[in-house]
Amino acid sequence: MRFRPLPSCPLRILKNAGCSLAALLTTLVPAIAQTESASEIPLVYSVENTGANFPAPSLPDIADLPVIHPLPDPFSWSGEAGRSTNFKDWARRRAQIKAEIEHYEIGAKPGRPEDITASYANDVLTVNVTVNGETLSLTSEVILPSGPGPFPAIIGIGRGSGSLPPEIFSERNVAQIAFDFTQVMSHTQTRGEEPINRLYPDQVDMGAYSAWPWGVSRLIDGLELVQEKLPVDLAHLAVSGCSFAGKMALFVGAFDERIALTIAQEPGGGGAAAWRVSETLGEVEKLGRTNYAWFKESMRQFAGGNVSKLPMDHHELMAMVAPRALFILGNTDYTWLAEESGYVSCRAAHKVWQTLGISDRFGFSIVGGHPHCRVPDSQKPEVAAFVDKFLLGIEETNTEITTHPFPEVDYARWTDWWEAGDPIFALRESAHTISLEVENGNVGADWMTEADDDASNGKYVTTRAGAESLEDAPTGSEGAMITLPFTVDADGRYAVLARLNNAGNDSDSLWVKVDDGDFLQRNGLRTDGWEWLTLNNYRLSAGEHTITIGYRENGARLDTLRISTYPFAP
Repeated sequence: MRFRPLPSCPLRILKNAGCSLAALLTTLVPAIAQTESASEIPLVYSVENTGANFPAPSLPDIADLPVIHPLPDPFSWSGEAGRSTNFKDWARRRAQIKAEIEHYEIGAKPGRPEDITASYANDVLTVNVTVNGETLSLTSEVILPSGPGPFPAIIGIGRGSGSLPPEIFSERNVAQIAFDFTQVMSHTQTRGEEPINRLYPDQVDMGAYSAWPWGVSRLIDGLELVQEKLPVDLAHLAVSGCSFAGKMALFVGAFDERIALTIAQEPGGGGAAAWRVSETLGEVEKLGRTNYAWFKESMRQFAGGNVSKLPMDHHELMAMVAPRALFILGNTDYTWLAEESGYVSCRAAHKVWQTLGISDRFGFSIVGGHPHCRVPDSQKPEVAAFVDKFLLGIEETNTEITTHPFPEVDYARWTDWWEAGDPIFALRESAHTISLEVENGNVGADWMTEADDDASNGKYVTTRAGAESLEDAPTGSEGAMITLPFTVDADGRYAVLARLNNAGNDSDSLWVKVDDGDFLQRNGLRTDGWEWLTLNNYRLSAGEHTITIGYRENGARLDTLRISTYPFAP
């Protein structure tokens, strides 16, 4: 949907007349948001945040937050009873999700400053932002197609098209605008010493995923100011990036409603993957193991067993893009990306677009067989389809894309409760759980049993001094292993959880395998006292099995194992 200025304020005199296109259209957005027909739901907006005037929801401390094991309902009001799937209510609900993500994860994204200037010369867009007497300059190289325009454009993290093939855009006369994120905040920020901190010295706790989206929004402000020299179609903007920049692109698209199409490539944990789902998996990027330069340090309080206290999750970060278009690319060759979690989260997010009757505006493609941040041949037509439909306006293009390798994953159990209203994790069968006291297994000589009143049965197992095997599982030592036999009654997917007490980063890892499988290295098992953490998930057949644990770092302390079809700690 293309917005045009009213005749009383022609585009060429907006700046001189003291009015801006964004301010002018603020009065139009609420009326547009009341439409309920899918064909009339906007594809994009002309303001950064349509929900800016809604009051913030209650934002309790962690002790006062309820436990929600499954994925939170994106249509339920925060801090009040009821839910609404009516599009006229979505702007308010989206504003609540935004407030929660800012408060608990990334810090508040600063709004549009009053003092912004922009210029375009020699294929470079320059935007100067002045706040509190300090000026931050953004410079972006622009690849502009030949001709008069205006041209749709993609803002790429790092380079003009991000990590997407540039020919997808050049062949379609789409302008490419590079975002140099280091001009706002470095990849591994030093808090209080980044360029943006000069403008906002009272927000030193902000994460990069608050700062970087602010920078992209200021670039879009600049595009608005130089339209006469830089013919970019502001109603057809896209953003894309990969890996940590894939997360960045997702946050950018979620927090600026002037972006018509967001393409987040391999964003992994902290991006498309849901923190709750990732916590039930193995060696993946979990809330407690992500890079905290990107988030608020206080988010650590939700690590491990507290992840279910987050009032929102990242399917709702994706849902913030609605009703605009979002396409997620995944890569199963990299365990750390937590693609199974991303798949479950995508299915949950898709329900928002489906409920609003615009399911074709969301898609995902998760495939392996290619390097990180490379688009394989199978995904190129899928990316092109979203570009054709949402940047070029070719409406007949098929964007109903849900490519994945997870046919056996029961994603619906994470969201079944939404309409029922009771946040209980749905099980397809009665939970089958086995508890194993580690000290009762076959404990090798390199381990020893110690007493602790807080441990189950008052005992736990830990390694003897010097027992360490960092690079490979210690298969050459007879005393290196603990083996425990167990029996499951039915075929199914089983989570293996361990109750651990690992206080330091140098004593928080183990080697784990089930039956004759390969040993899995489980690092980052640090806890605050005795806590339950997930070691891995296994698909097991009914019958007898064996779990084997080997030492990796010296000093890991292990109490009890739980093997269950229910993926959460007791």
